[in-house]
Amino acid sequence: MDTNPATEGWTVDPWAGKVDEKFIYGIGVSNMKAGDAAYFCALRTLIEAGVRLRGDVTLTYVVGELQGGVGTAALIDQGVHADYFINAEPTDLAALTMHAAAFVFTVELIGQTRHMSKREEAVDAIAAACDLIPRLNAMTFSGPRSPEHAGINRVHVGVVHGALGQELHEWRPPQVADYVRLKGSGRFAPGQTRAGALADIETLLRELTARRPGLEARVSGEDDRITMPAFEVSRDSRIVRALNRAYRAVRGSDQPTGAITPPGFYGTDAGHLYARAGMEGVVCGPGGRYNTMPDERVEIADYLDMVRIYALTILDICESA
Repeated sequence: MDTNPATEGWTVDPWAGKVDEKFIYGIGVSNMKAGDAAYFCALRTLIEAGVRLRGDVTLTYVVGELQGGVGTAALIDQGVHADYFINAEPTDLAALTMHAAAFVFTVELIGQTRHMSKREEAVDAIAAACDLIPRLNAMTFSGPRSPEHAGINRVHVGVVHGALGQELHEWRPPQVADYVRLKGSGRFAPGQTRAGALADIETLLRELTARRPGLEARVSGEDDRITMPAFEVSRDSRIVRALNRAYRAVRGSDQPTGAITPPGFYGTDAGHLYARAGMEGVVCGPGGRYNTMPDERVEIADYLDMVRIYALTILDICESA
């Protein structure tokens, strides 16, 4: 139920819930209020039509997905369980059968300061960061099970602080910066590990310090927070095949299925349902192409088709009584 912050660049009110002939607009409408609403409307439609099912359907709406999935972790700890699940994160109605694990890391670069008049004698931590960041962002990790698994490896540096000392003093710009702190996030596939990913980053740092004598570099992971595990399900799973049939019935074509990107780079609560609860499921929801951007929106046609696809999948899995 949580959303990203509203950013710069919006041309409509992020909070107004604007609807025109093609789109529903608003912060979080793609991630993932449209999926939440589509699932609710699918179930309500079946109830109002008098449908009785042999199996139960449970809708779960939780907080804390952006904080590593703490809401779903708590839900699992409270004993909520099902034979199958569909996570409604935005995939543009594709059936996502695999996504990456997510982890957060910090890199510290320690150089040697001098006044700019003697910068040739310095070890510039900011210059080292400029060398390192593109290499980090281009990384894939060792040991993927297949090219499809390798295809959902990714690293992104999202925070950079550089100045004098670990206190990051900014009042002396003529001085060469001797300290940089980078924060980033990594993605690796099922079968790869966080320890292996951090080891690969350490290898990159050793190469950096070899190129820049006098530089120190270290990486650490954040161990004190829940992070999203990787998720994988067979394309032959009953829930995947039921979803594929529903998509074909609604749209008349085959549903895109697999470790599709960009959704394959997501971390989602499906990872906890799979890894912590041992549940079998798939990720499929409306929205995606306009997600996490100014004027976030969902196409109304996609939203309504998602309602229909969820309803048909419920009927297929739970069966009419």
